[in-house]
Amino acid sequence: MLYHHCSWKAKSSPVAPINIPTQPRNPASIPAPKTSGVTEVVEMKKASSLHTLFLFFLTSFAFLVKSQSDSCSSKLSVSHLIPFNTSSLRCFSAWSSQDFILRYENAGSNVWSYVLSAPDTGSYISIGFSGDGSMVGSSAMAGWITSSGPGIVKRYYLGGTSSKRCPPDQGSLDPVQGKSVITSQGSRLYLAFQLNSAQPPQRLIYAVGPQNNLPSSDGYLPRHKTMASGSINLSGAGGGESGENEDGGGATGDVVEGGVSGFDLKKQHAILVMLGWGVLMPIGMMMARYFKQFDPFWFYSHISIQGIGFLLGVAGIILGFKLGDDEGEGDIDTHKNLGIFILVFGCLQVMAFLARPGKDAKVRRYWNWYHYWVGRAAIACAVGNIFYGLDLAGEDRSWSIGYGIFLGVWGFICLVLEVRSWMDR
Repeated sequence: MLYHHCSWKAKSSPVAPINIPTQPRNPASIPAPKTSGVTEVVEMKKASSLHTLFLFFLTSFAFLVKSQSDSCSSKLSVSHLIPFNTSSLRCFSAWSSQDFILRYENAGSNVWSYVLSAPDTGSYISIGFSGDGSMVGSSAMAGWITSSGPGIVKRYYLGGTSSKRCPPDQGSLDPVQGKSVITSQGSRLYLAFQLNSAQPPQRLIYAVGPQNNLPSSDGYLPRHKTMASGSINLSGAGGGESGENEDGGGATGDVVEGGVSGFDLKKQHAILVMLGWGVLMPIGMMMARYFKQFDPFWFYSHISIQGIGFLLGVAGIILGFKLGDDEGEGDIDTHKNLGIFILVFGCLQVMAFLARPGKDAKVRRYWNWYHYWVGRAAIACAVGNIFYGLDLAGEDRSWSIGYGIFLGVWGFICLVLEVRSWMDR
């Protein structure tokens, strides 16, 4: 058998490359997916949500404003909390600067209804009834909300301008039993009461207490922050009418604002005494104590500051003597006696300055000792009497806080200078 060995060799021929033409892509030419309908739906949902949120805040704000305000054009919002009919009350703006709204009517035979609305400042509101327009000698109704929640309404006899001269549960007013109430809604107080009277006095006294200062537990009112007087014409104020009359049925609106007699004089007294005895005197003492190395600057600064402080203090004490006994609360005699004691000490200091011995005199050391201790005793008594006087006057706490801050800064500076003087020895 013959075998033929054949060798096959495959021949490969080169394949020509195929050139496929390509063009650069333009991103802008690439068609976007068709989502316009979805986008519009999302945008509409966003707009609807924002619109709903805006309406919610607008409604909430309107409700908040409505709950915190009162006007004669709106119905009495707390009528369900008042123990008598309020559907036919007449209404007028009694004291516009303090946003006092007064509603009233003749509710029947010898019975008069009143509802006084005012902002809640954390104190009391009151309305007085005066035969001649004067505060002293009139009677008033006052109410406040206690810190624990319940409201208190009391009648007062206004026998003077101090708290002790306005005793509670006295006066000529005859409130109807069980018909007096004070309530709070939003940020307003509503003082409601009925009086037994053929016709109450038509001259009214409005007052608001100092902010965040409630009456004491025995019912005595702190001195009012501000007051006003006005009058109304009660003729034709009978019941039976529906709705509220914004013109007040004869309200004259002749409201006169202001404090009680002597209010400005009291403030002038406090400012002069505080600036003279309570501020300049301690600063002048500090100049003599810690700045003697700057001679003679310390001496002239000392006598100048003390001299001005003494004159201001004397002027303040003179004004204090002009204030009547009813211009303070508590033991006014103690305040006056302390003032006289301080004035005597101040005069002794002036006399000692005029009669001071020479530096080389043997008695100079005793004079220095006297001048040192009498001056400091006068300043200490003056500081204590300033705080006592502010408390008697029933002034806002900011007076005492502000003066206390000054004393704290002054004391800290004196402490630093005292330590420094001891270290330099």
